[in-house]
This record gives sequence, structure tokens and C-alpha cells, in this order.
Amino acid sequence: MSDVRPDSSGIVALSTAFWDAQVLLTANRIGVFDALANGPLELEAICEVIGTAPRPTRLLLRSCVALGLLEESDGRFRPSPAGEAYLVPGKPGYLGNAIRYSDNLYDTWGHLEQALREDRPQMANETYLGGDAGVTRDFVYGMHNRALGIGRMLVELVDLAGRNRLLDIGGGPGTYSALFAQRFPDLVCRVFDLPGVVAHAADIVKTMGVSDRVETAPGDYTVDEFPDGNDAVLISGVFHRETEAGCRTLIEKAGASLDPGGMLIICDVFTDAGGTSPAFATVFGLNMLLTAPDGGVRADADVSGWMKEAGFETHSPAHFPPPMPHRVVWGIRR
Repeated sequence: MSDVRPDSSGIVALSTAFWDAQVLLTANRIGVFDALANGPLELEAICEVIGTAPRPTRLLLRSCVALGLLEESDGRFRPSPAGEAYLVPGKPGYLGNAIRYSDNLYDTWGHLEQALREDRPQMANETYLGGDAGVTRDFVYGMHNRALGIGRMLVELVDLAGRNRLLDIGGGPGTYSALFAQRFPDLVCRVFDLPGVVAHAADIVKTMGVSDRVETAPGDYTVDEFPDGNDAVLISGVFHRETEAGCRTLIEKAGASLDPGGMLIICDVFTDAGGTSPAFATVFGLNMLLTAPDGGVRADADVSGWMKEAGFETHSPAHFPPPMPHRVVWGIRR
């Protein structure tokens, strides 16, 4: 029998992964990257802007350097290329709002054991779906930050040329609808989501210059009927909140709202058959367990099968390019 033991470094790294996460979350929350938006600053100047003490702030900033978020030269700190692209407000790839939403979830993840024992979310979804105005805004704008990158790829993967009316179920910030409207100038879109969510969506769509062709429709997709007369329906980022029965119902309702020959597009973080890969998707299922009563993760093969049973002619799922974890399943109503 060999005395060689497996490498333990991966396990040790997992046990302290929250250290790195808190460096990023805290730096983003207290405004480190905002302070450096106009150029490099020395420690004392950063402390003055963000209201922190020099000794601990030096430790935080140098940790940011070690993690590739900042660079230090001649006693001054500036964002790294990645930090400049994704963490400085106003940049096209800005992810600060999405990171704030992750920050809001940090304490919730500390209650994973309770979620497993009680089989209930540890953050009420009402909190970020209208119940708490600040958290809801972080959620909606965080989804917008993420959806900009995901949506730009989605509109390349899904061809809506010749289609005139898209219904965006659970459309959140309206980002996907706005990007589709930009890509296809004859397309009119409706974003169907909860009132507290679409209130922010209207503002976001306006900034994207397509408010004349993207409207919001307040409603609850779990109980309300879908507006009809559509030749495309998009359901993105919704199935990870629903049971299998709930997903099947949404497919049926989408089919009923589509004209013959209409297209149903379902985009989400999906696993492979069996549910154990890829790793991000499986752990994402736990995140949804913590934040939604029926939260989890679905396999794209299962979703495709449910669509076929509902009368759709489906096509092979399309995978987004790495590092995007999303996949899209689509079909045509027969």
C-alpha cells in the first residue's frame, strides 16, 4: 500500500476561501475602487476618502494587491487592469452592484446548515424582490451588471430576426429585452416581473435607449396568466427558483401565450445530466436553496425533455463560452 497521501492544498484553500471573498466584498462596499477612479492615491489619501484608519487599511490594500485587484507603486495604489475594467464605477464591465448583492448574501451562506435541517431559505425572497428597497435595488442592478455580459452573448446565440414581439418572463432589470431590442430593430418587448422589480427595470431600459420598444408589465408569473400574442417568449434566470412542476407549468403557460411557430427560449445556469457538474452550477443550486423556497438547479436535458412533452420542437442546448456558466435551451411551438 502506498504511503503517498493525496494533496491537501485544495481542501485547505476551500476552508479559507471566505478570507479572499471578504477582501473583495469589503473593498467594494467601503468604496476603495471608487476612491481610485480618478488615478492612483497614497494610503493616507485613500483613508481620508473612505473614512478608515491607516494601519488596517494598509493591510486591506496590500491584500487587494496580492489578489490581483490593485497594484502598488512608489507608495501609491491604483486598480489592476482587471480591477479597472470590472470594479471601477462607470466602466462598461462594472460589476460592483453584482458584488454588492453577493455581499448581501454573505451572512445568509453562514446559515447553510440551518437550511439543510429546516428545508427553507435563510433569506426571505421578499427581501430582495421588493420588501427591502435597498436590497431590492442591489439585487436588480446586480442582475443588470451580470446580464449585460450574459445578454450580449445570448443575443448572438438566439436569432430573433423576423420576430416582432418578445415577452420576457421574470425579466428583472429588463437588460435582456433591451439588448434584444438593440440587436433587432423591429422587435418590441415586454418585461413581466414583480412591481418592485420592474420599477427599477424601467429606469435601466431608459438608460439603454430603447424605452420606446421595451415596456414593463407588473405581474407575478407564478399566478398570473401571460400576455398573449407573442412570437417569442424568454424565460431567463427563473427555473432555478422553481420546482419541476413549476417549471413545467411555466413552459405550458409560455406555449399558450405564443402564436403558432413561436419560439420559447429558456436560459439559466444548468447542470449536466446527473446534476454533479459543472461545479459552479451545483454550488449555485445551494445558493438558491438559501434564497428561494423552491430554489435549486436543473439539468438542461431535463428542461429540453419537458419542452418536448409540451409540444415544442427543441434544439440542442447552447453553452455560453467560459467563464459564463449559462446555457440556453430553445424550441418552436408546433
